[in-house]
Amino acid sequence: MKNKNKIFSYPLHPDDYSREDINSGIKVLKSGQLTMSKKTRYFEKYFAKKIGTKYCLMVNSGSSANLLALFCAVNPLRKNHLKKGDECLVPAVCWSTSLWPIIQAGLKPKLLDVNINTFSLDLSTIKKNITKKTKAIMIINVLGNCAELDKIRSFADKKKILLIEDNCESLGSIYKKKNLGTFGDFSSFSFYFSHQITAGEGGMIACKSEKDFKILKSLRAHGWDREINKRNMNKFNFINQGFNLRPLEVSAAIATSQLKRLDKMMKIRSYNRNKILKNLRGFDNWNNQFDFFEPQKNLKPSWFGLPLLVKKKYIYKKKKFLNFLKKNKVETRPIISGNFANQPAIKLLKIKIRSRNLINSQEIDDRGFFIGLPTKKLSKENINRLSKLLLKIDSI
Repeated sequence: MKNKNKIFSYPLHPDDYSREDINSGIKVLKSGQLTMSKKTRYFEKYFAKKIGTKYCLMVNSGSSANLLALFCAVNPLRKNHLKKGDECLVPAVCWSTSLWPIIQAGLKPKLLDVNINTFSLDLSTIKKNITKKTKAIMIINVLGNCAELDKIRSFADKKKILLIEDNCESLGSIYKKKNLGTFGDFSSFSFYFSHQITAGEGGMIACKSEKDFKILKSLRAHGWDREINKRNMNKFNFINQGFNLRPLEVSAAIATSQLKRLDKMMKIRSYNRNKILKNLRGFDNWNNQFDFFEPQKNLKPSWFGLPLLVKKKYIYKKKKFLNFLKKNKVETRPIISGNFANQPAIKLLKIKIRSRNLINSQEIDDRGFFIGLPTKKLSKENINRLSKLLLKIDSI
């Protein structure tokens, strides 16, 4: 018998740990080996094979992966390393730690407008904004979607520009038969709680060359050569600058278990997305109140949330509408962090912005929000309840 008194709620991401995930973590805790060891190395190799690349290094977060990518790019051990003041193009619709490592590494960020459909950089926009000072491009694959990465990759090769691919939100998406996260010279992934797979925290950085891989290993652990030169395992030999961005063994164990279920979770997220959209469009009072995020051509998406853009006529009531959803237990959040040019830290760090050139980014900020896509099939009852709440935008 169904519990009619069950309280409806629609979180961004419900608890998604399986019994196998939890048992994997418990085994590590019982073993006493908590710091980075065999489980981490196994996961790195398994992950690399899964996405189709050679060099992968686990870190404590996707943000740390971006940090390592930029500090490797400017590292003096790297041939043709980037120099202080070199320019890096970055989309205005971004997360803070896609942008800050550019500045922290001594480079100059240039915020560009995004495509209104993919929320990412277009090649045409890149071409219009490239200068002699442009030495790197930060591409962000947003919520499972992507730009025309093959064309951007070819352009970057032609111009000898470093391509960094922030794939923290799009693990599992496949574009033209290649996994996202394999196009960049460096690529980052996140295993934060709400992402395609989760280890609670955790991330991965991938790169194209063995030389970069060795630099990254050293940067990850204090500038040590311990993981590079096995003969120095017991020596305190520092060959570079560095951080402590190592993951925990328990995170690697849980992430390994989750990665084994990625394909299944992708299918369920896609199923839930299709059911929600079909249900919304089937209501008598459906009147195209929202625009939806559609996948790039030739993309098999791994969805992370369901982004919606309210129609322009509803912009004035968006804040009230999101408060209404919150009161009715539907959790929402901005699309990444909206137009980052609006963030207070931009003024603090005196980053030059041309707001008139960020029209689409501002529109996404003004009109956009997203809701979750759980990895368990939604009931018809919950889909109906959610749809009715969303369509209340007409009447609030």
